[in-house]
Amino acid sequence: MILVNQIKLRPGFTEEELVKKASASLKVLPKDIKNIRIDRESIDARDKAHIHMTVNAVCEVSNEGRVLRTNANNPNVSAYEAKDYTFPAAGSETLKERPVIVGAGPAGLFAAYFLALYGYNPIVLERGMDVDARKVFVDKFWETGELNPNSNVLFGEGGAGSFSDGKLNTLVKDKEFRNKAVLDTFIQFGASPSIAYDYKPHIGTDVLLHIIKNMREAIKELGGEFRFNAAVTDVLIDKGQVKGVKINGLTELPCSCLILAIGHSARDTYEMLLDRGIHMEQKDFAVGFRVEHEQDLINRLFLTDDPNILKYTGNAAYKLTYKHSSGRGVYSFCMCPGGYVVNSSSEEGRLSVNGMSYSGRDGKHANSAMIVSVTSKDYESDHPLAGIEFQRKLEEKAYNAGSGKIPVEYYGDFKRDVLSTDDNDDVYSKFFSLDPQTKGKSIFAKVSSVLPDEMNRAFIDAMEYFGKIYPGFSDGSVLVSAVESRTSSPVRITRNDSFESVNCKGIYPVGEGAGYAGGIVSAGMDGIKAAEAIRRGYRPIKE
Repeated sequence: MILVNQIKLRPGFTEEELVKKASASLKVLPKDIKNIRIDRESIDARDKAHIHMTVNAVCEVSNEGRVLRTNANNPNVSAYEAKDYTFPAAGSETLKERPVIVGAGPAGLFAAYFLALYGYNPIVLERGMDVDARKVFVDKFWETGELNPNSNVLFGEGGAGSFSDGKLNTLVKDKEFRNKAVLDTFIQFGASPSIAYDYKPHIGTDVLLHIIKNMREAIKELGGEFRFNAAVTDVLIDKGQVKGVKINGLTELPCSCLILAIGHSARDTYEMLLDRGIHMEQKDFAVGFRVEHEQDLINRLFLTDDPNILKYTGNAAYKLTYKHSSGRGVYSFCMCPGGYVVNSSSEEGRLSVNGMSYSGRDGKHANSAMIVSVTSKDYESDHPLAGIEFQRKLEEKAYNAGSGKIPVEYYGDFKRDVLSTDDNDDVYSKFFSLDPQTKGKSIFAKVSSVLPDEMNRAFIDAMEYFGKIYPGFSDGSVLVSAVESRTSSPVRITRNDSFESVNCKGIYPVGEGAGYAGGIVSAGMDGIKAAEAIRRGYRPIKE
């Protein structure tokens, strides 16, 4: 097999066109290419007058050795090396009880799947509901504001990523090809094969929910078990070794291998673990707002307004960064083309927002978090959970600003509130009728009252900077919603090189909740690492 890089094609290209371009690169006839598949595909929109796709393709050709010799000096032609993930060999120690996994988000699901696949019969404990029941409660919450603290946008089967854009790109270094294992597994259970080669792959909430259910059923068929509405309220430890967990304050479940895939918002679980002496520490993260633009504007600024191109490429996305004079970084995060701002609260009297897109990404607005870096210097103490208290105070302000609804403000009003004390009538809300695209009720309110003033100013300076580069990006009609506070965990549950807690043997903290991941794929990869660690130490229960 031969890899051909940097093939330039029009959006919507056919396989025949791909074969023709690849054969030209290889200096062979199109009929000499016996098989071809895309290895990587991306959009190049640097020259908006000549937007094209850049494709890397794997080709099966006649006389491969001769073709490689002919192209020895071509930097875009090389022998293809397969990139396959390999699960490690089993250890020799006997595992007395089935491994227990706390949390059915990406980290927990992938740990469970690989353990089940190799005969370890894991038990998954999820405080929330299965995806079908969970969706009913989430839809009800968005309609009525009635919150279920254990099963909501952040808690339940699939984790917080279930109600998001379903982005699958990650910057994690991956010499072992766990990234490929995650994507291949998603494809196996219902995702489009294109996620294997798309430069910025995504699934979308509507498709992701079905994939999660398919994974669960496969895990069960392989010998795994799921228990929903099963909150872990205590961890049983004896002489530095985990012995089991307590479920809903009542039932004890023994285990000597406990994977903690608790998610970045399991605040009560952090408190319980800290009370039990599990070592954890503060971690930097970021907070900010959701900004909404008309998708047509974002297409025009970052890709094209040509409908003939957009029907193949889909709506445009962006990624922006800015270094503020205060030293804080400001950057876009979890950008959702054609998406919605969603109420993602998990505690009564507190409000947080996130972004979500369906697989078509065809809503009329684009939204993105625009977040400002937070460090431990911003916290009020050196307590390991001080970052959570920082989040909670912001979420209380957001809840109060909107009286329980998502508070929204036009950027022009936001800027005036922060930079001017003039109480005049010249406010943007009187001139614009851009409707917030939200899941959950929203209300125009003083969003500028939520973050500390220094962070507000960093946000404004960043928006103004982006607006100079991309005219229209910082117009007064842009919608700003509060508060994006759950970007990642402000806590890290520390672990050693064997992926175990530094002070409790048998506990494996993984994923976003443990502070070691930042998205669906990286969390899934981290869950696989925990499964590998158990595999290296123990032989399967079912052999």
